[in-house]
Amino acid sequence: MELFYYMVFGFLGAVVATVELSKGNKDRINTPQAFNSFKNNYLLVYSLMMAGDWLQGPYVYYLYSQYGYGKGEIGQLFIAGFGSSMLFGTIVGSLADKQGRKRACVTYCITYILSCITKHSPQYKVLMLGRVLGGIATSLLFSAFESWLVAEHFKRGFDQQWLSLTFSKAIFLGNGLIAILAGLFGNLLVDSMNLGPVAPFDAAACFLAIGMAIILSSWTENYGDPSENKDLLTQFKGAAVAIASDEKIALLGAIQSLFEGSMYTFVFLWTPALSPNEEEIPHGFIFATFMLASMLGSSIASRLMSQSSTKVESYMQIVFVVSAASLLLPIVTTLFVAPSKVKGGSISFSGCIQLLGFCTFESCVGIFWPSIMKMRSQYIPEEARSTIMNFFRIPLNIFVCIVLYNVNAFPITVMFGMCSIFLFVASILQRRLLVIADKSKSEDWTAMKEKDTEAEPLNVA
Repeated sequence: MELFYYMVFGFLGAVVATVELSKGNKDRINTPQAFNSFKNNYLLVYSLMMAGDWLQGPYVYYLYSQYGYGKGEIGQLFIAGFGSSMLFGTIVGSLADKQGRKRACVTYCITYILSCITKHSPQYKVLMLGRVLGGIATSLLFSAFESWLVAEHFKRGFDQQWLSLTFSKAIFLGNGLIAILAGLFGNLLVDSMNLGPVAPFDAAACFLAIGMAIILSSWTENYGDPSENKDLLTQFKGAAVAIASDEKIALLGAIQSLFEGSMYTFVFLWTPALSPNEEEIPHGFIFATFMLASMLGSSIASRLMSQSSTKVESYMQIVFVVSAASLLLPIVTTLFVAPSKVKGGSISFSGCIQLLGFCTFESCVGIFWPSIMKMRSQYIPEEARSTIMNFFRIPLNIFVCIVLYNVNAFPITVMFGMCSIFLFVASILQRRLLVIADKSKSEDWTAMKEKDTEAEPLNVA
């Protein structure tokens, strides 16, 4: 492994350590023991859930190829996963609001465990069933847990600002540290212990089972809409009306879809971008480097959100612009750096530049997750939180399915350019959200002032 990879990884590790250790009292929020216990319980569960997810990711494609399936069939399996998330995601989200978020989290564990079990079969239909189950589980992972947390947080009377602590720590651990450890553990199981490509899926099922036991023993149930008379169609209509009638919610959904769509496209594109001539690159180590960059982003987000004077809506505009610029690097290097014509070998000079840009993008991803979580907690109504959050994922999944289906139809530079445009549009929409949010607060303050003025004569009397 080349020195360059170690240097990038070491630099990011040093910066993460510096940011974390340099946090002063002004960057920390003093919280009571009751909240700390609640937060730590959620972080433990969330980390186990993410461990179950991250252990599978690096080995899904590899497992299918080991079973003898080609690129086209594997692509169909991946499309089935995103398609099921799109088709069934809103349904399971609505059921979570109505039947209970704790039940939905347990359902996630059961569904994903069953998906892991299907990986033992080389039969295409069984693997397809596993992808469908995995798609449903993914919808629950990105909606039910956050919905349970937000509802439980306010039900217990905790301060709204403390939510940012849980969000940033969850991303720091679940999307950073746990991802790195899961990658190393999976590598240990498959390569060092020679247990085969199914071993990470068995390990994932074990982590999910442990997390489910903690949920069943320590979590209380909470619901969205308490009405017993609303069926799923009524819930869908209510969520659609909420999105259509409130521009802030619609903007938030568009921003989320644009960013996550670009992010998932990046997941498919970074390997061919760094090895256009079949260069030998350490995929696992680069993945760990990306996750370390994501940890840096979540550390920065934690510091930003701990300051009451800093608005999430304001700094996210800059984050989207930086992320758009970072994904332009493959186009820039293609135009200004002479391409290598040598097959194989180590990473090229343009690949090194792109890797630095991709680490910058992953840092933006680390800032994005806790920040979007905080904005969702502010703008999405509690009674239909899971339903609306899964509505947001419909255009995302459509977009990813289209990209997967046409991944070979366009040059890689065109795909990165498209992602960069989407991210720039997200920054414009974020600016609009900031303006509307400030206007709403100003109108609320004016209304309160007028109400106080009208009440003054009564106080004088």
